[in-house]
Amino acid sequence: MTIRRVAVTGLGIVSPLGNTPDEFFSGLMAGKSGIGRLKADFVDRLDTKIAAQCEFDALAHFGKHKSSTLDRVSQFALYAASQAIADAGLDLESEDKSRIGVYLGTGMGGAASVEEGYVRLYRDGAERLKPFTVLMAMNNAAASAIGLEYGLTGSNLTFSTACSSSSVSIGEAFQQVRHGYADVMLAGGAEALLTFGTIKAWEALRALASEDKDDPAASCKPFAGNRTGLVLGEGAAIVVLEDMERAKARGATIYAELSGYGSGNDCSHITQPSPEGQARAIRAALQCAGLKPEDIGYINAHGTATPLNDPAETAAIKLAFGEHAPKIPVSSTKSMHGHIMGATAAVEFVACVQALRNGAVPPTMNLNTPDPACDLDYVPNKGRTNVPLRHVMSNSFAFGGTSGVLIASKAD
Repeated sequence: MTIRRVAVTGLGIVSPLGNTPDEFFSGLMAGKSGIGRLKADFVDRLDTKIAAQCEFDALAHFGKHKSSTLDRVSQFALYAASQAIADAGLDLESEDKSRIGVYLGTGMGGAASVEEGYVRLYRDGAERLKPFTVLMAMNNAAASAIGLEYGLTGSNLTFSTACSSSSVSIGEAFQQVRHGYADVMLAGGAEALLTFGTIKAWEALRALASEDKDDPAASCKPFAGNRTGLVLGEGAAIVVLEDMERAKARGATIYAELSGYGSGNDCSHITQPSPEGQARAIRAALQCAGLKPEDIGYINAHGTATPLNDPAETAAIKLAFGEHAPKIPVSSTKSMHGHIMGATAAVEFVACVQALRNGAVPPTMNLNTPDPACDLDYVPNKGRTNVPLRHVMSNSFAFGGTSGVLIASKAD
């Protein structure tokens, strides 16, 4: 079987830092925070009142009727997909749509629709739910909406592996193109879980950050000695993956080559990360790309700002990269856009592609108090420009143990 190179030819995003890839990356480089007090009618009933929300007007994009049949997660996904398709310059009417597929990651699917149904049944005593409740709430609703919108008849799958969902979706879509099962794949993730029930569940897990008393926007502090936990976010990101020769032949803009993908299972503990398991996924991605540790010029870390994750990821990077580990700039952009769960890896992969494209490394914000257990180059508080990047890595590690690591490279 011929192994094909895979190009990234389109980008689309909905994020707490803006709803275009350029606005998103400019926000990262400026150290802008999308974290703040949650705007919701239930906020006073929460212990944790901060989140990373998106400014998104569904009515402006879809109209009243269509918006009413789509959960917020599907709205995000459809809008990000429309951006990515337009950005790639795909003329879908002239394409063989059986050779174009959709792979999407999500952790909670239509969380708002699920919660609305429970509120109507158990609080309000309703006897009936909205007719589209099942179709809006199901985990594959967002991917299905994209396929239906554009008549794409290639493989359409939804991956739900918690925080690594969209790294797995992008990685598996990469395999589809690489091995010739598809010519083009729309891949990424979407998440819209800022609901009362979901946030209360995370509060019970005691994994959420305490609000910074001086500045709520600075509440997420990855790799810092005074970190207190993660900040929940929402959003979506979609990339267009395409056979490299096909992309060149049609004159597409090639943002990067997706050159490596590694995945594995920690098999350690459902919530406690394993450095050895994470390092296996990193090594697998390097092997897939045919790269050595010293080839990687930047790592976008999983970097959740939880007490357990950050030292474990630091240890994993040291295991996988050896003596080269201290030389690699590593940053957690979650310090600005929060943890978008099933979509976070796709959002961070867009950050990696933009870093490669711009020769710039975004910072880890709010890193003012060092942690001796986290002693790599975390690009504290200020991004770096004019960085000669050729290969960049995105790490994603999940509750349940599924790891996903992606490598993007300059396309020669």
